[in-house]
Amino acid sequence: MTIRKGEPWGQPGVLPEGSPVVDSDAGLRALVETARRAGAPLPMVGLLGGDLCRTVGGPGDPARLVGGGVVLPIDVVRADIDGVAYWFCAHLVARRSWLFGRAVVVMNAQWMGSWDLGPRAHPNDGLADLTDGTLPVGDRLEARRRAHSGTHVPHPSLTVARRSRHELTFDPPLDIWLDGERVVRRARSVVVSVEPDATSVVV
Repeated sequence: MTIRKGEPWGQPGVLPEGSPVVDSDAGLRALVETARRAGAPLPMVGLLGGDLCRTVGGPGDPARLVGGGVVLPIDVVRADIDGVAYWFCAHLVARRSWLFGRAVVVMNAQWMGSWDLGPRAHPNDGLADLTDGTLPVGDRLEARRRAHSGTHVPHPSLTVARRSRHELTFDPPLDIWLDGERVVRRARSVVVSVEPDATSVVV
């Protein structure tokens, strides 16, 4: 069950022997995507790094995975890009450049590097946090500065939405990054769908 406001999240636990351990969002995405494409259940995963790990307060300590860790249920997010299914765990970015043109960010985690792009995002609330828009150059530079503290929104040129599903079209087409890796060049459409409680991580 996805988290509700005011309710506790996660419980003490350890990573089962033989379970995978990753230290990046891309590593976690690779596990999720491999399992989903094979129709296999998602494994519990030890999480030692990345933006999702930072969002959930993971210290990146391998010793905690076998004693003193916390087990946290998380959502994963499906992204159908021009009709082809992909998955991500922390964030999706659609853009050509950070300096000009439209940029779209969909956050399941709060952080993307040093930027707090999902100040209200939670990886187990059943929602994906969207920010979409085209900023003038001067505003864009200011937004980049303010993104470190999550104060880049609200802005009249940015659309912000928190939903379990987002349908996006791009004209001109945009490149798509999932969890920090560019997966598609010049995509024209993306449908984002949250898969609640898809798996658990240990931090």
